[in-house]
Amino acid sequence: MPIVLLVRHGRTAANASGTLAGWTPGIGLDDHGRGQAERVGERMAAGQVPVVRVVASPLQRCQETAATIVAAAAPGLPITTDERLGECRYGAWTGRSLSELFREPLWRTVQDQPSAVRFPDGDDFLGETMAGMQARALAAIRDTDAQVLEEHGKDAIWVAVSHGDVIKAILADAAGSHLDQFQRIQVDPASVSVVRYTSRRPFLLRSNDTGGDLGSVVPPPPKPDESGAAPEGEEGDAAIGGGAGASDELVG
Repeated sequence: MPIVLLVRHGRTAANASGTLAGWTPGIGLDDHGRGQAERVGERMAAGQVPVVRVVASPLQRCQETAATIVAAAAPGLPITTDERLGECRYGAWTGRSLSELFREPLWRTVQDQPSAVRFPDGDDFLGETMAGMQARALAAIRDTDAQVLEEHGKDAIWVAVSHGDVIKAILADAAGSHLDQFQRIQVDPASVSVVRYTSRRPFLLRSNDTGGDLGSVVPPPPKPDESGAAPEGEEGDAAIGGGAGASDELVG
């Protein structure tokens, strides 16, 4: 199955000030965030990562990050927008400072049992459940992954640009962890996490990667004597003992 690179948008002024931006319009990258996004694109270009599709949240900070990545690593590739990759709808919490929200009773539930959380509706923004956020994000990833497989084959690589909590929820699922444990996962601005889905299970290849060679995520070409069948197991089986690397563990 294809490989998806999950990229969190670069830093914004809201991130720097500790404000929960949510779906507030007009929140773009600050100068530091633009530099972060440029480095992600440069890393993909340097690693010769053959990106076949870029999908992004509709929010400005993700669109800007996606455009920067495309410019460096996949010139001319169109950006697909998927609202399901948008930020969690924080409702009445939107635009408030994290230091203020820390005092809210709901904060403790967000930390300890996020699957039970529904953010309250506000005058300007609707709230949603965190479980609902995870469900829509996973549907977006799975749908796009299936389309990429059909159009580009099992070794294709694509990029999804989204938000911290959204990516954490996707990674928790990939690791076989309940949503209530997703706060254990760190996803920094402009970090890259890598997941490969198979018919049996997802494989979490990288998490919160902010530097280094991205070329190593590219599957190697098949050996001349390979038939394309998974050796000594089924598609999605993991190598016993850990294998020599991702290309060996992710057979088929």
